[in-house]
Amino acid sequence: MASTFTCLWTASTLLDNLLDALLSQDLKASQSAFLAISIMAANLTALQLHVAFWDYNNDSIITPVEIYRGFRDLGFCIPFSLGGLLINLFFSYPTTLGHSWIPDPLFRIYTDTIHKAKHGSDTGVYSSEGNLRLMLFDELFDKMDSTRTNNTIGPNQNSTLASNGRDGSLGVGDLFRLHAKNRVAADPAGWSFAAMEWWTTWLLLQRDGRVWKEDLSALYDGTLFWTIREERAKNGNLAQGYGWRDWLRGLWKHGTWKTWEAEHKDTVEIEVETEL
Repeated sequence: MASTFTCLWTASTLLDNLLDALLSQDLKASQSAFLAISIMAANLTALQLHVAFWDYNNDSIITPVEIYRGFRDLGFCIPFSLGGLLINLFFSYPTTLGHSWIPDPLFRIYTDTIHKAKHGSDTGVYSSEGNLRLMLFDELFDKMDSTRTNNTIGPNQNSTLASNGRDGSLGVGDLFRLHAKNRVAADPAGWSFAAMEWWTTWLLLQRDGRVWKEDLSALYDGTLFWTIREERAKNGNLAQGYGWRDWLRGLWKHGTWKTWEAEHKDTVEIEVETEL
């Protein structure tokens, strides 16, 4: 068993290094691509800006290799990043339809027709043309934020949440309710895509166990991805999100996967002991 695990780990590491080498030129050009996208932003829809991060060479085509590299640059592990290739599998053909009826044998995604990959049972924040509906985005938090806490409480503060107002964030339970509310009849594909998207969003964005409105807004317009990659390049890590290390640490130290609750409880207990 140990030798099998070692072989798999070695193979995945070699694959990661190989893909790094294949994309070395694209990574060097990514900053200039971002500048070019910023200049063209006025002519792009919010959905096109959302996916532009994965278009490393700014050719309006996203390959499976670019999808994998994008998830790795955001801090996702190798198995999860490989799972991200399902995006090309399911969304390549809808975007190809804007160019040809023949499926793309390389499973590439065409960003100029990315709106054709919009699926059912979603929030509706993106219109059918790929534009952002800000009113629906605000309503999402007005209706689904169950805590209704004070706006002055920031995402990095472990304060006891008040009972009035809104904190502009969604917890795990809120996301489950949102997913259930948006499900429409006879749409198992849409249910599945929405579940995977919200799961990925929570893993990437959660702070104190919640997805905060400012972060989700930056995710919808795509700017958050560039910020995360830049911060990871500078610091080697990101002070948010949730990974398998958090899961293991929570179970080992606290007996729960909800590490933020256990750490908050420990902080409160320390403060109480200090006051005494």
